Amino acid sequence: MSAVGILADSHGHAETTARAVRALEDAGAELLVHLGDVETEAVIDELVGRRAHLVFGNCDFDTDALARYAGHVGVQVDGLVGQIEVDGRRITFTHGHLRPPMDAAITAGDHYLLHGHTHELRDERIGGTRVINPGALFRAARYTAVVLDPAQDRLEVLDVGKS
Repeated sequence: MSAVGILADSHGHAETTARAVRALEDAGAELLVHLGDVETEAVIDELVGRRAHLVFGNCDFDTDALARYAGHVGVQVDGLVGQIEVDGRRITFTHGHLRPPMDAAITAGDHYLLHGHTHELRDERIGGTRVINPGALFRAARYTAVVLDPAQDRLEVLDVGKS
């Protein structure tokens, strides 16, 4: 079993990202997925030394430089869309500002589609796909991240708190 910690929309706020990472790990997350709008190397630094994946969002303007930096510090970058399998469940993840990858995941019947972008918590089923947005770590009424246990199809929302 592998619990997946999901966070999004840090928008350069490394301290908030650090709180989210700690909360996710305290809740049992063994793998982290950041759904984009990291914006800075300092946010990427908070993923270093962990099993982590990262996709870029619409506010990640210099993706080449961010990808080079992430590679240098050992953080997996999946570009605009990534896909992993955890406990036999296919998980597609993207920032959410581009419809085609989201539609493709739902059409393919992926078990999970993870996205950010809207800064709003989301947990709904579309056909056989569970669509999850962890909320945001900036410009949101409440700063949240989520832990997904794919083996149990269980989701836990974590309040990260504002500084």
